[in-house]
Amino acid sequence: MASQDHLRFALICASNVNRSVAAHMKLLEAGFSSDAVESYGVGQAVKLPGEAVDSPNRYEFDAVAYQEILDDLKAKNESFYRSKGILDMLERDVTVKRGPNKWQSRNRTRDRFDIILTFEKRVFDYVVEDLSEGSGLACAVINMEVTDTAAEAVEAAPDAVMLCQAIRQAGEWEETIEDVLEEFTSKRNRSVEYEICYQ
Repeated sequence: MASQDHLRFALICASNVNRSVAAHMKLLEAGFSSDAVESYGVGQAVKLPGEAVDSPNRYEFDAVAYQEILDDLKAKNESFYRSKGILDMLERDVTVKRGPNKWQSRNRTRDRFDIILTFEKRVFDYVVEDLSEGSGLACAVINMEVTDTAAEAVEAAPDAVMLCQAIRQAGEWEETIEDVLEEFTSKRNRSVEYEICYQ
């Protein structure tokens, strides 16, 4: 079967800082074109842990750069945020793209995707609901559950690459998606679910 190099992939988590960007970076490193991969968050704001449990750091999607978040947290308490792995995460993010983007703010005419990979059930449910009014291009929304920690995101990113490569290499995804997901699940011992939606 011919490789489907034209496929476009969206990677989505809550804040577009951890899980989706870790996978985004690994896909680029694996040779996926920057035009073929985007990443997003679906939350009301970009939220990162604060020094107090009930006081997270909040930033606005599409308006703040990862570098600005990094500089802000360094100014607040560099040793604390370094010890939590948050600064390392942001230092990775600045090498991938400018800043966190919100799925809901995308250009719905231009930013269409064949495969949408989420990393949390509530994010998956949100994206499926968001696409429920669509009637055009078909896409597969796939959830691969990943705990929202820096370590888990890094560990899961190669699996996201493996899954996207398998989909791209299998031929027309509409005909092969179930077989690809079944094989991926057996190889990686990760449960996935998917829904066909329309944009």
